[in-house]
Formats: sequence, structure tokens, C-alpha cells
Amino acid sequence: MEPFQSLPFLLLYGSAIAIAIASADSSHSLLRMRIAPAGVGGAADGLFCDSWRLSVETNNAGYWRTIPPKCLEIVATYVNGDRYLSDSDIIAVDCLSFAETVRIVGDKKDVWVFDIDETLLSNVPYYSVHGFVSEAFNETSFDEWVALARASALPASLRLYDQLLGLGFQIVLLTARSENQRNATEKNLLLAGYHSWERIILRQTSDFGKPAVSYKSERRATLEAEGFRIHGNSGDQWSDLLGMPMADRSFKLPNPMYYIK
Repeated sequence: MEPFQSLPFLLLYGSAIAIAIASADSSHSLLRMRIAPAGVGGAADGLFCDSWRLSVETNNAGYWRTIPPKCLEIVATYVNGDRYLSDSDIIAVDCLSFAETVRIVGDKKDVWVFDIDETLLSNVPYYSVHGFVSEAFNETSFDEWVALARASALPASLRLYDQLLGLGFQIVLLTARSENQRNATEKNLLLAGYHSWERIILRQTSDFGKPAVSYKSERRATLEAEGFRIHGNSGDQWSDLLGMPMADRSFKLPNPMYYIK
């Protein structure tokens, strides 16, 4: 083979080797990223906790009981910070954008369903004291907090709530709180600025022991049987949104503090 005839072959061969080396380096870099310990603090923990939060918000993680210890401070910073408010703002804007496309008939049957805890009202002060569910949930302690009626409104949710009323929606509040908490719940909602709901649906004695997704699905079915059209549904738990019948559109608010089945 003449020297100039072999030149293209050599160039091609050299390029192939370079690509192979670069690919190997890239693979080793990716491998190092995957096996690097996530519990060593700093940026590694931040990346892990951001990814963990994405996993739980998208329901890829499924049922989880407690926040990973390395993420407690990061979760606390998030729910007390501007990012949480910004995330909630964006979701409220998305809700309103959809709501404005709905044709309101005028028969008071066009409904938007809201959960209450971590959807309309924030219990962050309670969970701040109780370790953001790093400890087992204490129902008695939480019930005492509910009785105080001190939870504040989530600003974006309160704004959306008023906008939906202005558009002509009927508001139904569907909560896992029990019937014996009705007075405290209504008091808290009014103090936080909410008003003019069509009804508040709370757990009855017959609902105890039911998974939240079953209980809430049954109550939505009852609403539809009464002729209500459920256009929107907002909740911080997937169990607020899943199950049949579903709303025309469902909107998941952020909550990296706890998971309810």
C-alpha cells in the first residue's frame, strides 16, 4: 500500500481509538458518580436529597415512612423557604390556566376538590417541632395541634381558592381529618382566609381503617352521583388524586414531609 493511500485508513483508525478512549473515560466517570457515597455530606447529600424528593413527588418511590436522616435539614430548609412557595405558585398558576378553560354551566354543579392539610393549610410549624417525620407519626399529638386551629394558609392555594370562586366553581374540601375535628377545621380555615365552600367532607366512623385512596375515591363517586362535575382536584398526596372517578385534571402539590396511602 502506498503511503498516501494508507493515510485515510490511519486517520479513521486513529479516530476510532480516540472515540473508544473517550467513551471509556465517560463510562468510568459515570461509574464513579454512581458508586460515590452519598452520605459524606455537602454536595453529595444535596444531590441525593434532590433526587430523593423528585422520586417521592412523582410517586416512583411508592410508600415511604420517614425522611432519610441525611435529608432532614434539606427538607426543613425547603418547606420553610422560597423554593417551596415558588413550586406552589407554579402549580396554582397551572390550576388557574386549566380552570379558565372550563365552561361553567351555572347550575352550581361545577366542582373543584381540595384536600386540606399541606394543600390549603400548612402544618409545617407542627412538623418542625416533631422532626419532619423522622420520628413515627403520633396521631394524638397531631390531633392536639389540629384542635388549636393555628395552621396558616398556603399563600398560593388561598389565592387560587379565591380565583376559582370568582370563576364560579363550587369548592368541596375532602380531607382525611375525622368528623370530630369539624369545628376546629372550619375555625382554622376561616381564620386562614378560606370561606364559601360548598361542603367539607370528613372521615366518618365507617371510614376508619380504609386506605385514603379508597375513602377519597368513594367520596368523589358520591359527588358525581349527586350530579356534580369534578373538573379539578388539588392535593399534596397521590392518594388525594388517584382512584376512580378522577377529576378532569388533578394537580399534585409538593410534600416531602410524609406519605399517606
